[in-house]
Amino acid sequence: MGKYFGTDGIRGKAYEFLTFELAFSLGKALSILENETLVIGRDTRESGDMLVDAIKQGAKVSGVDVLDIGVVPTPKLSFISGEMKALGVMVTASHNPYQDNGIKVFNSGTKIFLEKEEIIEQVIDGLICPPMPNKVGQDLPMISHQKIYESLFKGLLNPTDYRIALDMANGATFETGKLMFEKICNHLFTMGDTPDGKNINVLCGSTHPGQLGWEVANRKLDFGFAFDGDGDRVLMVNKDGKLFDGDMLIYVCALYLKEKNKLNHNTVVLSKMSNLGIIKALKQKDINVVQTDVGDKYIIEAMNRFGYVLGGENSGHIINTTLLDTGDGVLNAIFIVNIMKEWGKTIEEICEDIVFYPDKMVNLRNIDKSLVKHEEVLKVVEEVKNRLQDDGFVIVRASGTEPMIRVSVSAKSMDTVNECIDLIVSTLGKLNREEERSEQS
Repeated sequence: MGKYFGTDGIRGKAYEFLTFELAFSLGKALSILENETLVIGRDTRESGDMLVDAIKQGAKVSGVDVLDIGVVPTPKLSFISGEMKALGVMVTASHNPYQDNGIKVFNSGTKIFLEKEEIIEQVIDGLICPPMPNKVGQDLPMISHQKIYESLFKGLLNPTDYRIALDMANGATFETGKLMFEKICNHLFTMGDTPDGKNINVLCGSTHPGQLGWEVANRKLDFGFAFDGDGDRVLMVNKDGKLFDGDMLIYVCALYLKEKNKLNHNTVVLSKMSNLGIIKALKQKDINVVQTDVGDKYIIEAMNRFGYVLGGENSGHIINTTLLDTGDGVLNAIFIVNIMKEWGKTIEEICEDIVFYPDKMVNLRNIDKSLVKHEEVLKVVEEVKNRLQDDGFVIVRASGTEPMIRVSVSAKSMDTVNECIDLIVSTLGKLNREEERSEQS
């Protein structure tokens, strides 16, 4: 991770870390990407207007023309950027609370990677000076971006009799999600669709799918989908309110693409956080699995390098390049609806061969994130790995999007999971207390 960019763009507290000045400097730095057009969008956070305004001002000072398309999901912004062969900036902190915000940068529809991020950081810090522009950038007139986006859904907008619920997380999909599902569904229940600038992800959306599950079960609906704050993730609940996470939805897509001979190299890319039950179920269907570090950029990197078409994470970020080159919660949800309709099966029937391994994740806040590299922590993690062997996994990592350390363990039994989690958490806690005492003395 760089000085400003983390695992998924720039992210931090609005007005504290993500200030008008930083956003303005980033806008100016965009000229280094040698593209004179920028399309910019945002989610529903109250700080979004300030950051969009700052980025627009900086970009125009550096000679870049700007098209502001307002509140849109990240994948829609990415797709419009690609169709226009323009730079794209999405102001969002995805699943984080409203106090946070972030900036994701695209070029012709593709999220920029480490090399470009480092160059932008150097421009922001004055270590590289872009050439002087020969003009001042202008605001571009609005386009029919919804019609452009709907072209992605060609062949998928087939009417159904399903009774569907959508939870838009009071985020960026609150309009787009409803518009697209109304084209296929006559009985649609929506929630999380009244954003007020501060309620994004609050007890709703893919980070809190429990209420959606309750609504689906009690309203006797067929199933429901939950999106995150910026619309690139999707989770699903069945008629009983049972949750089907991103790994399970990837499994469904993998079976379908394999049947259609569209699953390149017969391989799916998953993160190291994926449940071992999913991996074993895929292998039983003769589908190979490649695992990467956590973060959609690593999934996409592996897919691009080897020509795979499907990958993602259990968080619900699904990249299906037969549809789009980035994760799109609404698009993937409608794709899954089409699969169920074509096969005449429920989501639970399609996933019936999956046997989950118990797993658990603990988020440790207010702790020194550098402790993940401490010699004693590394030793304990190695002990856990040796204990689990091929029947589990352990991951201890500093979050790239939030101020915390995440500890994840999966094993054959919940008792083993809890024992391993407790050992690692107690080690981290002890070391953190020792550091605090040292600083006080």
